[in-house]
Amino acid sequence: MPRDPRYDILFEPVRIGPVTAPNRFYQTAHATGFGWQRPQSGAALRGVKAEGGWGVVCTEYCSIHPSSDDSPYAFLTLWDDDDIAPLAQTADAIHAHGSLAGIELWHGGAHASNRMTRLPGVAPDVQPALYHLPATARAMDLADIRAFRGWQRDAALRAKRAGFDIVYVYAGHDYLPFQFLSRRTNHRGDAYGGPLENRVRLLREMIEDTKEAVGDTCAVAVRLAVDELHGPEGITSEGEGREIIEMLAELPDLWDVNVAGALGNDSRSARFSPEGFQEENVAFVKSLTTKPVVSVGRFTSPDRMVAQIKRGVQDFIGAARPSIADPFLPAKIRDGREDEIRECIGCNICRAANNEGVGLRCTQNPTMGEEWRRGWHPERIAVYPRREKALVIGGGPAGLEAALTLGRRGLEVALAEAGDAFGGRLLREATLPGLATWMRVRDWRLHMIGKLPNVEMFPASRMGAADIAEFGAYHVVLATGSGWRRDGVGVYAIRPLSLPEALTPDDVFAGSPVTGPVVIYDDEHYFMAGALAEKLAAQGHEVHYVTTAALASSWTVLTNEQDFLQARLITAGVAIHPLKALTAQGKDEVRLACVYTGREEAMPCGTLVLCTGRLPETALSGDLAARGIAAVRIGDCLAPSSIADAVHSAHRYARLLGEPDLPPRRERAPERSL
Repeated sequence: MPRDPRYDILFEPVRIGPVTAPNRFYQTAHATGFGWQRPQSGAALRGVKAEGGWGVVCTEYCSIHPSSDDSPYAFLTLWDDDDIAPLAQTADAIHAHGSLAGIELWHGGAHASNRMTRLPGVAPDVQPALYHLPATARAMDLADIRAFRGWQRDAALRAKRAGFDIVYVYAGHDYLPFQFLSRRTNHRGDAYGGPLENRVRLLREMIEDTKEAVGDTCAVAVRLAVDELHGPEGITSEGEGREIIEMLAELPDLWDVNVAGALGNDSRSARFSPEGFQEENVAFVKSLTTKPVVSVGRFTSPDRMVAQIKRGVQDFIGAARPSIADPFLPAKIRDGREDEIRECIGCNICRAANNEGVGLRCTQNPTMGEEWRRGWHPERIAVYPRREKALVIGGGPAGLEAALTLGRRGLEVALAEAGDAFGGRLLREATLPGLATWMRVRDWRLHMIGKLPNVEMFPASRMGAADIAEFGAYHVVLATGSGWRRDGVGVYAIRPLSLPEALTPDDVFAGSPVTGPVVIYDDEHYFMAGALAEKLAAQGHEVHYVTTAALASSWTVLTNEQDFLQARLITAGVAIHPLKALTAQGKDEVRLACVYTGREEAMPCGTLVLCTGRLPETALSGDLAARGIAAVRIGDCLAPSSIADAVHSAHRYARLLGEPDLPPRRERAPERSL
């Protein structure tokens, strides 16, 4: 199909200093979980982004010196010349599709753990390490600052030799250059402290040093946090953030601007921010400089992208998470297929992967992170050699993904759903506060299945073992989901309790009466208990949130949501009771015990809601086995987990059907002769 002319502006080339981007789609730097240890995986991932039409594709953070070591998390390095060749693989993979390659040079300052290199941390002043370690970063003297500038220059030269087109000066996310900028972390009394002009000195020198190092062949970009969201005591977009841009407006070749404080502010989930949420903080920048500007905001709508350009907010459409959910987003707009965009849902499972120290993953895109190690491509898949019939039971996230992928492979697929609507757990979870975008997991798959003539959909079609036997499919796939436990077994409590009066989230969604005070017991620690607490509090209930962890929904620390969630619960009047384990339910009360001392206490309770864990639905599997019918379980009915894991489970089954199930490839260090 021809491209909609409304979107032509997105495909205009844009000059960045001495280089030119072929369009306005700019994949900003984001972590992959691969780092310097797995260069082939990183190169393949970035290469797919370039193939998908992103005009600029940037790496993740790249350390310029061993004193900026983020171990055990994955990061790139340009510490010496041996780092050039591995990074050149990424630049080459990006260039193979006509895109510009950008590299984000990084020093974490007091944020760097240095657990691998064991070097002392450095910062503008003596301060505790910002990594929750019993360590202190030492204050940099003038000799240290000169050395630091040399590290930046050396890394920039190596980046140029590796073939990168855009070299970054990274002054965001509370890292070392930003620590010099902010009054909160810079209390120096020399030429690098005090008035803003002095605090900007190091950033100015870094830009000049980097431009001198790379010459007139590479562009120099600055990533700057223009608001650290700490109010007047820090940098704000109305105050010093604006002044910094004014001071340095024409010095770099491109401004990459965002909000900072913590990484979670920049990558806020959809639960706590709308699309384009950073605009109010960054929109002023373009009025102060003639250089191109890029920012982010989880953009998935081409109409909103066009509006950003036309309203003068930015020159590029910056994206990290949307480029993960759909590496081919630009190509789909270019080819008139914008209806096929696999929209980011803003769940931050990608952020969780980075914070766990594992390879990148995505709820919407099960191929993300698998480009090299499994050879998976987001838009291409091998055709199955035979036109066999497949029956998928269950129309939730796993069932929809299995039906779509099997259909793309050319099988004759029937998808049977017991309920009236497809979506499974999404039909319930997407009704929780802030989670409406999660329904995109269903909607995109239904839309794409609708384009396949070889996939039939059967809602309101509960099938038992006899029905399945009569259907006679060659492949039977069970995606029947899971149900919440009623026995209190969870992460902390492994012995079942008798709790006949307790409700589960399934009961609450089904409309079971809830009377106060409500006690929500969380021994699962993901989003459910916190979201239910917020929902019930909004309905006017007195809500007590009891958890065996120290924080509400503690796993959301990994998705960078926990701070926002805990603040919202407190604001909503939810009473949070950490480090308490449920021991019994009595009349109008529950019994709790301290997880450390075992000391018990009673708490008034009208309704107890258990969020402790889920059990796979295996009844149908057992019935089929008794009849000798082979079936494969996928998703939550195999192992209850996140939606991302359910989708990946389904995709893995469907993509590997008829193929050997080999271990994923692993990158190994080359052997060295002695």
